[in-house]
Amino acid sequence: MVPVKILSAILFLATAPLIAQSKWASIGPDGHLHYSETSRGDHIPDYSISGYEGGGVALPQVPATIHLSPGTGDDTAAIQSAIDKVSAMPLKGHFRDAVQLSAGTFHCSGTLHITSSGVVLRGAGEGKNGTIIEMTGAPHRAMEVTGKRVEALPGAKTNFADAYVPFGTRTVHVSSTEGFHVGDTVRITKPVTPEWIAFMGMDKLTRPGRSEHWIGDAALRIRRRIIAMDDNAMTFDVALMDSYDAKFTGPVPVERVDVVGQIDHVGVEGLYIKAPARSIALEDPHYDGIFVRDAVDSWLQHLELEDVTDGLRLELGTQRITVARVDVTQHKPITSSAKNFQFTANGSQLLFDRITGSGKSVFYMATQAREQGPVVVLHCHFEGDGRIEPHQRWATGLLIDNCEVPHGGINMVNRGIMGSGHGWTIGWPVVWNSSAAYLTIQQPPGTLSWSIGNRGEQQMLPIPTADRGWFRGKPLPQGIIESQGKPVKPQSLYLEQLYERLGPQALKNIGYTTQDR
Repeated sequence: MVPVKILSAILFLATAPLIAQSKWASIGPDGHLHYSETSRGDHIPDYSISGYEGGGVALPQVPATIHLSPGTGDDTAAIQSAIDKVSAMPLKGHFRDAVQLSAGTFHCSGTLHITSSGVVLRGAGEGKNGTIIEMTGAPHRAMEVTGKRVEALPGAKTNFADAYVPFGTRTVHVSSTEGFHVGDTVRITKPVTPEWIAFMGMDKLTRPGRSEHWIGDAALRIRRRIIAMDDNAMTFDVALMDSYDAKFTGPVPVERVDVVGQIDHVGVEGLYIKAPARSIALEDPHYDGIFVRDAVDSWLQHLELEDVTDGLRLELGTQRITVARVDVTQHKPITSSAKNFQFTANGSQLLFDRITGSGKSVFYMATQAREQGPVVVLHCHFEGDGRIEPHQRWATGLLIDNCEVPHGGINMVNRGIMGSGHGWTIGWPVVWNSSAAYLTIQQPPGTLSWSIGNRGEQQMLPIPTADRGWFRGKPLPQGIIESQGKPVKPQSLYLEQLYERLGPQALKNIGYTTQDR
């Protein structure tokens, strides 16, 4: 069942008159999407490859042979034992088995761990009338889904040959394709040079008495799979979510990489996770929700998390993950100036679909450092004065599509000295047919930021500095503001792209119809 607050948001957005099209992504007379490019070739990419198994694939129903009911004391060991038994079963295709928890309250004083592929943990759903995981004992994290990713470089290496590789492209020219084959996974490294940091204006960040490094000397790395080669051109499965300008980066290495240790086809669903409601500072010990790292082709759905500090985190090594119909509710805000995260994205091809959240003084949705996307936040609704806001150090490839924050903000900004010196948090974001009390869409040097068909006050703010704070000084350049206050068609960029790539069945597979486009 779709929660009322999601349904109302979808109905509101779907019934708003679509009286315009974007010049950047529009439906042509042939019925297909057409994209405008900058003079250098940058354009809005295809985000529909985000989600479980690359988008448009129905989440599986995995049968359970292990059933568990609440005990009379702490249930952590019993649940973990059931997970371990399933983890030891042989794989049958992609899956081993599911652990089915009955309705009722399970008391857990420790973290539950899933570390093997093909394991599903399922509750009875139905919110507080279903399966409740009540967190007890000392502060801890409710659940971790983690692999142990290891990357090895077999030796094949080349460089980009193009002086400029635009945002959104899937095809690049390289110096040589020797040693590479279709189907190989490659690692692309964008060097972080002093020249690029100066161009971005991040060499001027100062915080009295503290070191300042923004990204520092860490490189920006992504992985892509080669799907075609022609002479010295490579075409990748997923578009590049940043631009590469040799004037600032120098040579951009492309290396064949072998990746092992990620777990896959893991599901967590139908649980109500409840922590004690506490007034704490962010530095105090947390009761946190679910943490996922080094997992691919997996999902989390029909979950409710109440009063956890940090909600659901998709961290490094996550790829092709769907988070669907997950709600995070917090009744007591953090008392310190730093804010907690309800949803965090730090991977690739991530889809957050019809998630909801409520709480004050919180980041509802945040990206983390060097996240290269794509990440899609689709038909989501958040209540309170918090924000959708990338958090730190140059994430890219974020699409906010048909989301609502009626009493808070959607911010694509330079956070300057905030936190540990977060600086430019996001490049190349797209905010599409969404609404908020206010939106702040800033444009980093050498990039574009798009606000298309959105409703809410468009703010212009300066970079936060030690002497001026948030609201003084010259405003930073604003991104592209198109059709302000008037939604555009298609209604949803992600769903239209998915329909065009895979057809109407793909929409049905993920719970939409052609009318939702």
